[in-house]
Amino acid sequence: MSADKHLQSWQERFEMAEAMQPLLGKLYRNQGVEVVVYGKPLLNASTIEIIKAHRLVRRHVGEKLRLRESFPFVQALSRLAVKQCKVDIGKLAVKYWAEHTDTNEIESYMARELAAAIDHADDIAPRDVVLYGFGRIGRLLARLLIERTGRSNKLRLRAIVLRGGKKGDLEKRASLLRRDSVHGPFNGSVEVDEENNAIIANGTYIQVIYANSPDEVDYTKYGITDALVVDNTGIWKDEAGLGLHLKSPGASKVLLTAPAKGAIKNIVYGVNEGDITAEDIIVSAASCTTNAITPVLKAVNDKYGIENGHVETIHSYTNDQNLIDNYHSADRRGRSAPLNMVITETGAAKAVAKALPVLAGKLTGNAIRVPTPNVSMAIISMNLNAETNKDELNEYLKDTALQSPLQNQIDYTDSTEIVSSDLVGSRYAGVVDSQATIAEGKRAILYVWYDNEFGYSCQVVGVMQTMLGLTTLSLPA
Repeated sequence: MSADKHLQSWQERFEMAEAMQPLLGKLYRNQGVEVVVYGKPLLNASTIEIIKAHRLVRRHVGEKLRLRESFPFVQALSRLAVKQCKVDIGKLAVKYWAEHTDTNEIESYMARELAAAIDHADDIAPRDVVLYGFGRIGRLLARLLIERTGRSNKLRLRAIVLRGGKKGDLEKRASLLRRDSVHGPFNGSVEVDEENNAIIANGTYIQVIYANSPDEVDYTKYGITDALVVDNTGIWKDEAGLGLHLKSPGASKVLLTAPAKGAIKNIVYGVNEGDITAEDIIVSAASCTTNAITPVLKAVNDKYGIENGHVETIHSYTNDQNLIDNYHSADRRGRSAPLNMVITETGAAKAVAKALPVLAGKLTGNAIRVPTPNVSMAIISMNLNAETNKDELNEYLKDTALQSPLQNQIDYTDSTEIVSSDLVGSRYAGVVDSQATIAEGKRAILYVWYDNEFGYSCQVVGVMQTMLGLTTLSLPA
């Protein structure tokens, strides 16, 4: 292909992606239909991201999906009365073109494949969400909730709760939402309503409430009712402490974004969210590390069985550590985080058993905090019940990442050049680095990357939806 033809081909793909964007937006805003390509979300995706999502189809079926092949499916989808579902046009298009040579039957084919979602009764009322605490996880959850703003959105961010603020606090909070040193600028506009103590982000009106205790807020004063309170502070971790939220009028359920103590269920979305019942009013989304390793451990245990193992976490430093040497109640954490590797404890290995009881008592764990601001790695060393080798284990994990029920939690890379900063913004719980896999006989060691902020926040949103009964139909099945 000549240089001019390469450029012309790129131009055509770019223009097709641009034409696709307004249709994708309207489908979500007006009908609650989220379009994906083999699991890659296209909601609010840039033209380049749409093109890349189509190229990644090669990993699934051996060849890329061309935009001119998928675009007619987006057009057909926009003409169907499909509501409140997730539609994978990649899978639909690949299946169709394997059996057809023209576009004549696309609309009737789509109508058959999506029959379960056509004229689907939209009788689920939107639910209010309150973010209690607005640190790293709180602000990323806000971004994730705001990106879904629209008429059909069922998770509605209504308020954030902070400790008593000083003059200028509101603008500083808005500024931290607007700009992020790790995750980049907010995708949209952020305004401040000083008079009413609120932040408006992409049309989402977020009431800012100042309180020093979970039980001293009357949410109903702000029109907030039956709300899910997401506690991002990590201060209260047991039923007594988290139960204080439920004493505030307007709050009905609580989700903790940290490991819980006692009998509170620790949920890893994609693994044991089915354990959540309508009666569960306090739930934990476990930790970022537990979310990263549990899906991979489940996949390995399902096929090979795990006799025992050890998890070593190479974790980016957090706000709990000191920038420079200073007093800290915990061992070693008082030493400068940007200048040192710091050995510390992690309960992630033991916490796996709460989400995956079959591994109870089989894992140990430790952690090393390192001088990076985000993206961590879990090194999982296992003794298996069945023999395997590197190629076989990698092929199984690749298939798990592409085709299994865990495909939204586990990603897989065969790059020989990937480093931690490449994973900033990953929406997966964990990413298997296949080039680092070691496996021989019944011994295996896996290296799993994870964005301990953004990937974890995506997992939290899944738990939020499950707690509120807002799970959507995914098609094709």
